[in-house]
Amino acid sequence: MIIAVFILVILNILAAVCIALLLIRRTGGVDDQVIREAVRSTHGELRQDLSAQRGELRQTLGQVRTEIDAKLGAMADGNARRHLQLQTLMQEQMDKLRAGNEAKLEQMRETVDEKLQGTLEKRLGESFELVSKRLEMVQQGLGEMQSLAQDVGGLKRVLTNVKSRGTWGEVQLERQLEDILTRDQYEQNVTIVPGSREAVEFAVILPGREDGTIYLPIDSKLPQEDYERLLDAQESGDKAAVEQASRALDKAIIEQAKLISGKYIAPPHSTDFAIMYLPTEGLFAEVVRRPGLASKLQTEHRVLVTGPTTLMSLLNSLQMGFRTLAIEKRSSEVWQVLAAAKDEFRKYGDVWDKLGKQLSAAQNTVQAAGTRTRAVERTLRDVESVNVEPTTLPGIMPGI
Repeated sequence: MIIAVFILVILNILAAVCIALLLIRRTGGVDDQVIREAVRSTHGELRQDLSAQRGELRQTLGQVRTEIDAKLGAMADGNARRHLQLQTLMQEQMDKLRAGNEAKLEQMRETVDEKLQGTLEKRLGESFELVSKRLEMVQQGLGEMQSLAQDVGGLKRVLTNVKSRGTWGEVQLERQLEDILTRDQYEQNVTIVPGSREAVEFAVILPGREDGTIYLPIDSKLPQEDYERLLDAQESGDKAAVEQASRALDKAIIEQAKLISGKYIAPPHSTDFAIMYLPTEGLFAEVVRRPGLASKLQTEHRVLVTGPTTLMSLLNSLQMGFRTLAIEKRSSEVWQVLAAAKDEFRKYGDVWDKLGKQLSAAQNTVQAAGTRTRAVERTLRDVESVNVEPTTLPGIMPGI
């Protein structure tokens, strides 16, 4: 609106100027006084027009201001309403978003609970299944232990019987002899003294120097009842019972040693000692642990006490002795081989003597050749020392 008013004012001014120029052109012969009056009249009109236009402009500006204020107020009210609407809309959207988030969180929680529940049930199921399998294995183990206990009870019943106990010790002794010695190095159920009815369980055959072979008696003994009473007394901690069981075990071992010594030691048919084999290491360790018992058995009854391990070492030593004897038996063959080697070596020495003589003759020949070589060198050395005079031939100039 303000721009339009300025444009109208400018157009009025231009129209007044154009009118004045036209008047001047038409009145080309008019003087300056007339022009001044015309200009003054035009100036007055223009001033009036400008005053009128200023009033209209003020009125227009007032209207424009009023309209602008009205529009600004309307715009402010509209903005306020829009702000309230936007705030309301934002609140509604936030409520919807919150409700949606809560619904999704609830759904996620339910999903997580379901998965956790499923995983927990699966893990618990696997754990219970594993535990049930282990319990079944334990039950099977208990069954095996029960069967083993029955077997141990059966073994205990077997060992309680004197005859069965002796058979068990005899079988174990036979296994060890089979593992170390050959079948022709020992015998079973041997009657050492000719005409006697007493037969030892096993005897190692030792070669003799005058009377042929001699036997080393080995008898298995297992006083299980006395040893078990000693173990029970040691577990109970009763000192008196331990002493009584120890004396009973010593007495049983000594009695068995007397039987072995009286029945099976009969030089020169046997060695001057015999071996008492105790099939269990615990019993052997207990006998050896008793002060002076093993020494008493060796000195008084000529009986050597052995367990499974010590018997193995003893049999290994005997095996080495058998090998030494075998080497000794074949020593004559070795001496014959050495004698033949001696003759061959003597012939070899004769050959070296001949070769030495031939080498000596060759050395003398070489020395003689060296002597002649030195003589020739001396002769040649004399030839080099002789001065040769130049010879003049007819028709030939000297020096040519």
